[in-house]
Amino acid sequence: MTTTTKLIRARRFLPLFITQLLGAFNDNLFKNAMILFVVYEVYNSEAQEARFSALASAIFIIPFFVLSALAGQLADMRDKAKLIRIIKACEIAIMLVGGAGLALAWKGIELEGMAIPLMLAALFAMGVHSTFFGPIKYAILPQHLREGEVLSGTGLVEAGTYIAVLAGTIVAGWIEVEHAAIAVIAVACIGFIAGREVPPAPPLCEPEPLDYHFIRASVNLVRTTMRDRRVFLAICAISFFWAIGTVLFIQFPPLAKNMLRASKEVASLFLVIFSVGVAIGSVAINALLKGTVSARWSPISVIGMGAFLVAFQQVCRVWPPHQGPDEMMDVATFVVQPLAVPLMATLLGIAVCGGMFVVPLYAFLTTFVEKSQTARTIAANNIVNSGAMVAGSLATGGMTFLGIAVAQQLLVVSLSCLASAWLGHLLFRAEKAAA
Repeated sequence: MTTTTKLIRARRFLPLFITQLLGAFNDNLFKNAMILFVVYEVYNSEAQEARFSALASAIFIIPFFVLSALAGQLADMRDKAKLIRIIKACEIAIMLVGGAGLALAWKGIELEGMAIPLMLAALFAMGVHSTFFGPIKYAILPQHLREGEVLSGTGLVEAGTYIAVLAGTIVAGWIEVEHAAIAVIAVACIGFIAGREVPPAPPLCEPEPLDYHFIRASVNLVRTTMRDRRVFLAICAISFFWAIGTVLFIQFPPLAKNMLRASKEVASLFLVIFSVGVAIGSVAINALLKGTVSARWSPISVIGMGAFLVAFQQVCRVWPPHQGPDEMMDVATFVVQPLAVPLMATLLGIAVCGGMFVVPLYAFLTTFVEKSQTARTIAANNIVNSGAMVAGSLATGGMTFLGIAVAQQLLVVSLSCLASAWLGHLLFRAEKAAA
């Protein structure tokens, strides 16, 4: 029986895996249902659509930047299982607000005055929810898993996350917004039930007073965590990855609608392919490394990601202009287009390489620090990551403001992969030096 098979059946891992999977599913079901509705039903301008998509991404990310330090302190100083139950109970209340916003949008009631503000408020609250859950889901792994299981557990969490992203994206693209309003509440309730089954995970150090001054706490946390060169390089490399991923996720709906003249189901398909690819990469890198935590494959993985980005952009550039009736292509029409297969293949390549790049880096953060410091290390990572993602959102907005086409923005993003590759190379050198 493989390590992965043992873990997926073990109570010390399965309830956490299900809880995380349902949370990621709900995040993406709600966020994509909202964005797709607004992009396809409210706005009729590529610039407006890109700005709203960037705004939604920024609203979701801001809590990570502001509250991660407190979240990391809590996760290291309190029982992680008890925190999970509190967080998942809050998700139910958040989704009641978000579901109300979706329902009002469906009815066309106070769209600008109430429906969209309610949805954005719920999205912000889900960002807060994820900020507090994020350090726990990684920090609890070395506490519940054996040393040789941590990379497998991290890979499963990442793969499960992207499978959930996949499922949430598919559902958001194919069901009506009124059904999404009900689904997000139901899933939150199921997640709360699963979270109650996570085994106790008491703190591994003496509880210290919490620092509620978020600026001071964030600065001190990042400064302390970055003292280890390997952790510093891993966090920087992960941050570049998420900045790139943020730009891609912002651009997919406007690109599908305006350049490819494709329906929201096709935009959803792009997100699905990306999520499947990251899940494949997450599992593949674990097989290549055979359970060893190493950055050996990180540089070549992210260079491959950049190469596939350039190829994806080139396919978009030569995509034939839309002719005939001004109707959006559905999935069946899109997949039989001459360039559809190369477009989807290059997108899949981007995601597979991304998954192979990022999973070992997360494993670094949970295995090369003291177990009592793991949650705070993940929280410091989240602070830097969120800053990178906000930068990615702002860069997208800035390029759009300057009139740079969506497809051309992808070339700019591909250059960032070179910086990530260099950081991965430095990390591997630091890893060998430490060995």
